[in-house]
Amino acid sequence: MSIPAAPSPATGSPAERISTAVDGVDVLGALSPSRAGDFMTCPLMYRFRTIDRLPEEPSPDAVRGTVVHKVLEDLFDLPALDRTPGRAADMLVPAWDALLEAEPGLAGMFGGEGPDVASWLASCRTVLDRYFDLEDPRRLEPAERELYVEALLDSKLLLRGFVDRIDVAPDGRIRVVDYKSGKSPAIGFEAKAIFQMKFYALVIWRLRGVVPSMLQLIYLGNGEIVRYEPDEADLRATERKVEALWAAIQLAQQTGDWRPSPSRLCDWCSYHQFCPTKGGVVPPLPVRESPARDVSTGESAD
Repeated sequence: MSIPAAPSPATGSPAERISTAVDGVDVLGALSPSRAGDFMTCPLMYRFRTIDRLPEEPSPDAVRGTVVHKVLEDLFDLPALDRTPGRAADMLVPAWDALLEAEPGLAGMFGGEGPDVASWLASCRTVLDRYFDLEDPRRLEPAERELYVEALLDSKLLLRGFVDRIDVAPDGRIRVVDYKSGKSPAIGFEAKAIFQMKFYALVIWRLRGVVPSMLQLIYLGNGEIVRYEPDEADLRATERKVEALWAAIQLAQQTGDWRPSPSRLCDWCSYHQFCPTKGGVVPPLPVRESPARDVSTGESAD
């Protein structure tokens, strides 16, 4: 299956636009690691985000992650010796301006009791500077950046997503790298992040026939790196888990049972007005010609 070049992340639903047609195959549906994570966190949130497609208010933290990711992607376009903290800082405002031009509504994050643009950009600079404490980009030449990948499992479930960076060693070993603008999870709470990386590793294994030797999460919020070395048994177990998740999603769709799963993560959820655990009212499901297909194609790949 081909691996198309990734478009700008600020222009809608990238996975839907560039996903490869699978000729002659009745695909069950499509799943990204972000949406799989949504369902594991809270089935009702998955429904709101993927099926209802309810709008979400942008947050300064999430947009900071988008801007910092863009700078780190573009940093490697520079000659190696120019990949310095100063040059990265110079790229912040142009990256923000480009995102704001594509999504003017983001300007509404600032004002009132929230941060102003200057202090927010300063926080972006702080996060970006921390990257240089963890890696020296002058000594790296990534094989791929912001790469869209997809693979069709034997079960006919399509897995897809965007990988921040892939490094390939001279001997062919593959390292999958993901940047996180937040803090690393506490001990015992790494499972969700590691699952996301195993998901990417599974897709790459199915595409290239090589199990990535290293999965690396770079947490810029507190300057930590989490590494994991997968093997075939890990990825086969991940495949079984992904297929079980898809079966659970299909069951929820068939029964209409998208139950909420309250947790501490509710504090960061945008859907309180629709959630019964917060006193909200769940809206009726949207009427579409093929609801089963909507679940399949409603995935974004992050």
